[in-house]
Amino acid sequence: MSERTTADDGRTTADVTTVEQLVRQQLAAALGGGRGILEAAVPTVSFTVSWLLTHDLRTSLAVSIGLAVLLIVVRLVQRSSTQFVINAFVGIAIAAVFASRTGEAKDVFLPGILYNGAYAVGLVLSILVGWPLVGFLVGAVTNDPTGWRRDRAMVRLCARLTWLLALPCIVRVAVQYPLYLGDHVGLLGTSKVVLGWPLQVAALLAMAALLGRNATPLERRPVTEA
Repeated sequence: MSERTTADDGRTTADVTTVEQLVRQQLAAALGGGRGILEAAVPTVSFTVSWLLTHDLRTSLAVSIGLAVLLIVVRLVQRSSTQFVINAFVGIAIAAVFASRTGEAKDVFLPGILYNGAYAVGLVLSILVGWPLVGFLVGAVTNDPTGWRRDRAMVRLCARLTWLLALPCIVRVAVQYPLYLGDHVGLLGTSKVVLGWPLQVAALLAMAALLGRNATPLERRPVTEA
């Protein structure tokens, strides 16, 4: 069965015939493409690198926030979406508040640890209760928030994709929280870089590999409730 979906800007996307094609389209929109992902990572990465080089909290925060503002200005000049840059700006602003209140550089990383922990818990719970979060991305593009759950193949695929989204968060918390407790700011900074962009790319590549199979027909089969 072929489906035609409509993007948020009103444009009609190409017909899709498999679950993988449908989910791949929506994930690309949700993540903002390569530019959106890169822009979202710049403020955090710039803070980490600056702190590792200078060990100066104010300078590092200034560099990070300055770059975020610059990226927002570029987007505004180009009249393109600022969504992903603003998300990153809000994240580094919250980190700055945490660190400024305590004067501890390690507290820049605390909001990220808390966020990843909460996000991981939410993703895993969504899988365990049979409503994997990625399914709602599918529902957003099909204009049927829960219709995807009537397709067994769709539910299984969305569960696998949700696990792939959760794993980087779980790894970050498992590595960074002990470093935070031990006040190992240098190692926290290094782990932030290593477990940030590279780990996210690895997860996205794994998702792309899974979605690249294009093997699951878009069929509607009732899901039997437990």
